[in-house]
Amino acid sequence: MAKIFCIANQKGGVGKTTTAVNLAAGLAKLKQRVLLIDLDPQGNATMGAGINKAQLKGSIYEVLLGMIEVQEVRVASESGGFDVLPANRELAGAEVEMVELEDREKRLKDALATVDADYDFMLIDCPPSLSMLTLNGLCAANGVIIPMQCEYYALEGLSDLVNTIKKVHAKLNPSLKIIGLLRVMYDPRMTLSQQVSAQLEQHFGDKVFKTIIPRNVRLAEAPSYGMPGVNFDPASKGAQAYLNFGAEMIERIKTL
Repeated sequence: MAKIFCIANQKGGVGKTTTAVNLAAGLAKLKQRVLLIDLDPQGNATMGAGINKAQLKGSIYEVLLGMIEVQEVRVASESGGFDVLPANRELAGAEVEMVELEDREKRLKDALATVDADYDFMLIDCPPSLSMLTLNGLCAANGVIIPMQCEYYALEGLSDLVNTIKKVHAKLNPSLKIIGLLRVMYDPRMTLSQQVSAQLEQHFGDKVFKTIIPRNVRLAEAPSYGMPGVNFDPASKGAQAYLNFGAEMIERIKTL
């Protein structure tokens, strides 16, 4: 059975897609079979994995509407070593079209069940909002990974997200839990970063991943080359951190 994780945070610009793509590549390097699901109409995870979103034969949009199977749409990321369920702008229309469908919150869950045996991990890159798409991601997942910048506003948005996860757990997906908080874009020279990081550890204890992802130029450059940072510059601090995070995830799921 594949372990399915949402990478979610309704605050934009917190490194969700960077985390999704690099965790997928890190896990692939650690000999795991990975499917990356791009659930964001911007299609950044698709592009970051080296797949041209303008030339797709099909996308997750058709999968959610039941027009096509996952097997027919998934694409191999040559630069990442994992498979991708790609997205493009069409996905924005799915929000409206899914409203009238039966079991609209469970469309993604049902679709992924057909390829469950093919993977060890499925990672869902959610859009930065609490939309029908995010809800589909949360209903399909075993758990949520929350990337967080160590700054004041990040703490503000966190309580909203935790409340949403609790509601989905209570009403739609009883197996959903928070797997952990990942500190990203961390700058140890800033006192505020250190303070927020310490606050997170104090409040959330072992729910905070030990791995910390530093601010890293190479991670930011990698998507423009259509490569995960882990493979773009394997020696960089950012790449090493995501590899360590992949190893920590493999250990953590043993205790779930």
